Amino acid sequence: MTVRMKTRAAGVVLAGLALLAPGQPAAAADYYAGKTIDFVIGGNPGGGFDIYARALTRHLARHIPGNPAIVAKNMPGAGSTKAGIHVSTIAAKDGLTIGAVTPGAITGPLLDDKRTLFVPNKVTWIGSANSSTRICAVYERSRIKSFGDAMTQKFVLAGGSHGDATHDYAHMLRKITAPNAITVTGGYKGTLDQTLAMERGEADGMCGWDWSSAKSQKPEWIRDKTIRIVLQIGPRPNDELTRAGTPEFWTFIKGGENRQIAELIVSQQDFQRPYFVASGTPPEYVAILRKAFDATMADKQFLADAAKMRVDISPSPGATVQKLIEAFYAAPRDVVEKARQMIRP
Repeated sequence: MTVRMKTRAAGVVLAGLALLAPGQPAAAADYYAGKTIDFVIGGNPGGGFDIYARALTRHLARHIPGNPAIVAKNMPGAGSTKAGIHVSTIAAKDGLTIGAVTPGAITGPLLDDKRTLFVPNKVTWIGSANSSTRICAVYERSRIKSFGDAMTQKFVLAGGSHGDATHDYAHMLRKITAPNAITVTGGYKGTLDQTLAMERGEADGMCGWDWSSAKSQKPEWIRDKTIRIVLQIGPRPNDELTRAGTPEFWTFIKGGENRQIAELIVSQQDFQRPYFVASGTPPEYVAILRKAFDATMADKQFLADAAKMRVDISPSPGATVQKLIEAFYAAPRDVVEKARQMIRP
């Protein structure tokens, strides 16, 4: 082979490498073509968590090279930890299974004594569609007219299972604000079951209901003032609720230690609608999914769909969610232990 031929051959190889270097490997770019992604939702059909996840599944594929099929599959159980375990330890680590878990499944391993195979700070986060405000809502027939009334009169809250916000937040509020007045009736499967409990008179209301979910699930209740929003709970005030005169949870907390504990619990709302893949998923597939998620969050069709369903979109990219969860797991042990006690019955 002549020097000229060797130089030319080397140039072809280098050019090929240069084409591959800036983006994903050529194999990764074609990887999703003709494949199906299982989108495992750790909640019951029709709940606020399910509504968000299914909206994402309708639009995400357009932004993934190869336009794969995406199939939504509900896997409720143990506050969505069942889905977390399935995706992180059972499903193949091939970028073809995405998990959707509640914030309670993320905070649970830290705030609960029970050991679980789902380790939230060890999986790879794709992003979160929403950072949220949660509310205490009271049905119109209840004699409770304000959260001040709830602190002095018998106030029955419908709650979910341990790890659900409507369970953990209800107990947090009970212990911090009104241990002798608030009663929590737990065990409801989801927020739709809890709204039925309110209609049937089994409960005055519920606390820890996501404001966006309430607007999506029961818009007529809000329009017709069938419920009273007596409290807003979040890392920051919600402009819409503040304009309506809804007081913040923080105004009812006495003592700096109680606030520090509550801040740790409430910090989960910064990753309210999070999605992940198993640790060990090839980084090139993670990069594709993270890029697709970010593109979907800015997609006009997706945003129009979300607006039609009355769900708020305030996304965080995967790297941001990863850092938030790592910071959560780095909280001081004494604060963690006190937070554990705060959300228990």
